[in-house]
Amino acid sequence: MSLNQKEKIVKLLKGIESGDPSSVLVVNEEKYIQHNPQTHEGSEGLAALFERLSKTSPRVNIVRVFEDNDFVFAHTEYDFANRNIGFEIFRFENEQAVEHWDNIQKRQGPNNSGHSMVDGKTEIINLELTETNRSIIQSFVQNVLIQKNIESINDYINHEAYTEHSPQFNDDTRELVAVLTSSSSMIYTKNHRILAEGNFVLSVCEGYTNQNQMSFFDLFRLEDDRIVEHWGTTEVIPPQSKWNNNNGKF
Repeated sequence: MSLNQKEKIVKLLKGIESGDPSSVLVVNEEKYIQHNPQTHEGSEGLAALFERLSKTSPRVNIVRVFEDNDFVFAHTEYDFANRNIGFEIFRFENEQAVEHWDNIQKRQGPNNSGHSMVDGKTEIINLELTETNRSIIQSFVQNVLIQKNIESINDYINHEAYTEHSPQFNDDTRELVAVLTSSSSMIYTKNHRILAEGNFVLSVCEGYTNQNQMSFFDLFRLEDDRIVEHWGTTEVIPPQSKWNNNNGKF
């Protein structure tokens, strides 16, 4: 039985642990576009890379995986030399992955509310609300995060049911409001992509934190048209002079 897109990506990511050369068959390496600035494109075949990495006894925990038409996106935990949390996005073309984005952050926490960067709900429900939830998050990102219309936050978040997984915040959204109101931290400037499946929506943005150019990947869970749970990773984007490929972060 052939694997679906989600299953192919799960097998690919777990191939980092096993070194299984068949795990990379999902990738069309002739067309593959790599958006991780730290990765040399085409310098080493994925099968050889995975075989080499597997000898270091890595651990890959795929916490959540979603599908949005030609895109599969996953929420992952990596234990190599360090423990990191990541979001991985793959674009498919003719049943193979041809493009990849990610956002990796060192694991921190738990936060002051006792939540880790990966725990929480995982079940995908309300598939019929995918486009509604996508539109809600698209509006939230543009209106609240980018345009900083902070007074509108009550239109999007259920404060009484809210669960926050970012290590620097807690379930009390007043901390989030204070940071978003600040002129020097967590400045969102542009949204590049909104991906959704059912009650989960992933936003991909760029911006700045303390004058460092950043990428913000934010995963939201919604209930009854309101945000009730949030996970995120932030990563500094290195200057272009230090990129190992020319494809750009986004």
